[in-house]
Amino acid sequence: MNQIVEPKILKGFRDSLPETETVKKQIIRKLEETFTRFGFDPVDTPALEYASVLLGKGSGETDKQIYRFRDNGGRDVALRFDLTVPFARLIAAHRSELPMPFRRYHIAKVWRGENTQKGRYREFTQCDFDIVGSDSPLNDLDILLLMNESFRVLGIDGVTFHISHRGIFNDFLKKEGIETASADILRTVDKIGKIGEEEVRRLLTELLTAEKAEKVIDFIRPEETNERTLQKLTRFCGRETQNTARLSDLLRMLEAAEVGAKFKINPSITRGLDYYTGIVYETFLNDLPGIGSVCSGGRYDNLTSIYTKERIPGVGSSIGLDRLMAALGELGLLPGTKTGTAALVCLQDERFLDGCLRLTQRLREAGIACELYPEAKKLPKQFSYAETKGVPFAVIYGEAEAASGTVTVKDLTKRENRAEISFEEALAWIKREGR
Repeated sequence: MNQIVEPKILKGFRDSLPETETVKKQIIRKLEETFTRFGFDPVDTPALEYASVLLGKGSGETDKQIYRFRDNGGRDVALRFDLTVPFARLIAAHRSELPMPFRRYHIAKVWRGENTQKGRYREFTQCDFDIVGSDSPLNDLDILLLMNESFRVLGIDGVTFHISHRGIFNDFLKKEGIETASADILRTVDKIGKIGEEEVRRLLTELLTAEKAEKVIDFIRPEETNERTLQKLTRFCGRETQNTARLSDLLRMLEAAEVGAKFKINPSITRGLDYYTGIVYETFLNDLPGIGSVCSGGRYDNLTSIYTKERIPGVGSSIGLDRLMAALGELGLLPGTKTGTAALVCLQDERFLDGCLRLTQRLREAGIACELYPEAKKLPKQFSYAETKGVPFAVIYGEAEAASGTVTVKDLTKRENRAEISFEEALAWIKREGR
């Protein structure tokens, strides 16, 4: 007798049942439609890359989280930890085949061996959108507008986009003479949302003098308005720089697009990954800020230089789909759909099988997602199956319907019946009242 294997999964990994996966697919479809409206095209890359492609491209902390191993051929390989680094490799490999600037989106799973917490797993889905091949501020703007539109089409109004600029931070560090510690300072500041200002101050004093540490703390505190924050950043840099001017222009364009109120300058946003060079941003749900950012990104003008001598600037953002869904679930904002199936065709008697088959086919041809119950059972049992699955309509074709050339439709949600109506009437009702 074979030994039974315990059906367990690794910590930080999850099975996704229909109730969750159906909602996820609905969200993905809405995002894909939105990305397409903004002129973005889909790409895909392998889940497994040579380790040399991924290592050293995020941060030292990220390198520790990469799933890395030797395959059966002895090759040093790793699972992708994000979608941006593989995209940079793709651009370097296929530069001559792509129009520039190139606008892409990519929705796929990534893997990081990090500590698990609410909304954060070791296998998760990212929804990335990027523009590469141009360093125009209009591309920065379009990414931010697409972020805003993505949340709008998902019906999520209570969001605030926190933006900053890595170049401004670097200008400040250079003026203070502490730019040699910039990587450690940036990573420390990036943790402020998790560990708080006091702990960040303590960690900074391990890197800098107490005076310089306090200066950094002052720098990263936002003021009451974007205008005042930008004025302070300019003052801390000693003068207006190319970077402060660019951020100022971006704020002006956001106001012109009538979405400026949703964007807030927050100098503590630095993003922990090393490849960012310009504007950076994170997105927080106003009613659940503690879950962390649900959409983050920035400008990365030097990332492809790892793979090619040609300079190919880029800017992009990523929606953390699993964290977003966890947050929406906690806020009660997730759709209540368990299945994409709109109707169950009920089989009462084998005598009516052919008619039920024809009915099922006609519904599918008309665009109604439906299934035929596979056994002749009593209707209450079939209704119970449909309700358990979340199917809103039951379509009945029995003796009375066969005799009159009609169908009966039962709305299982509202407990309403339409007895012996035409197929056209049934179809119109399901389309009007259903999904």
